[in-house]
Amino acid sequence: MEKVSASHGGVSSAGQSSALTSEVARAAEIVKRGGVILYPTDTVWGIGCDGSNPEAVAKVFKIKRRADNKAMIILTASADDVECYVESMPDVARDLIEYSDKPLTIVYDKGVRLAPALTGQDGSVGIRVTREEFSAALCRRLRRPLVSTSANISGTPAPAIFVEISPEILEAVDYVVDYRRDDVRRAQPSTVMRLSSDGQFKILRP
Repeated sequence: MEKVSASHGGVSSAGQSSALTSEVARAAEIVKRGGVILYPTDTVWGIGCDGSNPEAVAKVFKIKRRADNKAMIILTASADDVECYVESMPDVARDLIEYSDKPLTIVYDKGVRLAPALTGQDGSVGIRVTREEFSAALCRRLRRPLVSTSANISGTPAPAIFVEISPEILEAVDYVVDYRRDDVRRAQPSTVMRLSSDGQFKILRP
């Protein structure tokens, strides 16, 4: 895919809504065509693609130099969307998602309708419902599972803010989202929880 560029710099408050809409539309088009984007999430800056497209997912693994036996998570915009990508979603999952006071990644027993590389060796899949403005809007527009993995080479620190992203990553993706590049707030990493179909859960990362 031919690399797409965007202008650099911040966005004024007056033009923020318009800029968001424009960037979401542009990023969604790239993802639908099988491209890989660099974008802001509810935790760190992430590398993303269509999670139902095996070729696009393979590109992300290659960019990160990540072993393909290490599954990546997906983002959705709502708990209803989660149900599209898991074989069984325990009722308690909705309460956990709604009332969590920080980003929450839930590992479900069995993923469905996803590129095989996104699921663990046991078939499990990690999904987070994002409340961050850009990533949530992108998920709604795509109506597809959105891969979310930190924008770094595996084994190196994850970039909490845009300026921490390495030139190698910036050059490797098909599109770099312009929105929130000047945001220097450092979000909390997500809590990670394993939730079994019977409602039993285990905290993997507080």
